[in-house]
Amino acid sequence: MKPEHIEVQVMPRYLPEQSEPDQQQYVFAYTVRITNHGPELAQIISRHWVITDADQQVQEVRGLGVVGQQPVIRPGESFEYTSGCPLRTPMGTMRGVYHCVGENGVPFEVPIHEVSLHFPRTLH
Repeated sequence: MKPEHIEVQVMPRYLPEQSEPDQQQYVFAYTVRITNHGPELAQIISRHWVITDADQQVQEVRGLGVVGQQPVIRPGESFEYTSGCPLRTPMGTMRGVYHCVGENGVPFEVPIHEVSLHFPRTLH
């Protein structure tokens, strides 16, 4: 299995109902869709996220699987989940990597390209 066979789409959104801008707390949710375009199944074993706020403060999140699962994704199928992260600034970025294993037992890594997190602005 090759990393380029796995497509990762990250769709972030700001959660105003959980945020407290006056206390420097901005909460974002993100939905991730992982699609297997390869010829064999792949399993997500673990993840590593690097979340950076506008002050360049970095949070690293590592752990087994995603949302408590280590999903097996068959060829042509997708796995989707939603999670979240708080920031102390109204904008930031997140990027990372999924550690996977193919049907043949060989591990490989799938990069998660940088995604922008930002508090929506209103024009007056």
